[in-house]
Amino acid sequence: MSDTDNILVATGLRKSFGSLEVLKGIDFSMKKGELVFIIGPSGSGKSTLLRCFNRLEEPTAGSIVVDGVDLMARNTDINAMRRQIGMVFQQFNLYPHLSVIKNLTLALRKVQKKSSDEAHGIAMEKLKLVGLEDRAEFFPGQLSGGQQQRVAIARSLALDPKIMLFDEPTSALDPELVDSVLQVMRTLRDSGMTMIVVSHEMRFAKEAASRIIVMADGEIVEEGTPEQIFDSPKHERTRKFVSAIER
Repeated sequence: MSDTDNILVATGLRKSFGSLEVLKGIDFSMKKGELVFIIGPSGSGKSTLLRCFNRLEEPTAGSIVVDGVDLMARNTDINAMRRQIGMVFQQFNLYPHLSVIKNLTLALRKVQKKSSDEAHGIAMEKLKLVGLEDRAEFFPGQLSGGQQQRVAIARSLALDPKIMLFDEPTSALDPELVDSVLQVMRTLRDSGMTMIVVSHEMRFAKEAASRIIVMADGEIVEEGTPEQIFDSPKHERTRKFVSAIER
């Protein structure tokens, strides 16, 4: 596959925190419309890699190209590029003093300079997508954790990103609320959204992922389809991880 086929290409990506090397020369690429799951034991560098993809963490070395734009180039407007790379975190990061609709329209009005009416229309469309149009005037504190996470997803989608990054999006939720968030992610996958997901939701990974990346000790040790990774893993680290999570 040539780089022109890919929407995201990372080459030789390294990240160190002091003397601790967390990413050790990662090469990663993905096509538009893929849902790539990144799995592996805690401390393997999964979340750090995700945060490097939009430079929330500054890579120590290497290159990142998103839709043909070099994210590491000095003249790249990183804030403009981040608007094309939506990110959903473990915590919802909603403004508690603003209603749901105002959480969604804020960046549309302030950053994208949309009119109030246009911003409201886009926000309601995205709230409908995540099944929360009837909660538009609620405040975050009046919502369940699953509903708050769906609002956070809708807020990212409102900016019309080319890629969505999900960093453990269900880990802060009670088990009975997890599926409502995964259902939204399934809908996004079916609509063709390009997504990278760091998560321990292995059932979802088996069912929804186009490809699974397995990380250990700051390196990619294996990648393949869900069937390859879960049914016939080649690398010893993958076999250990898969057997541990399936106990």
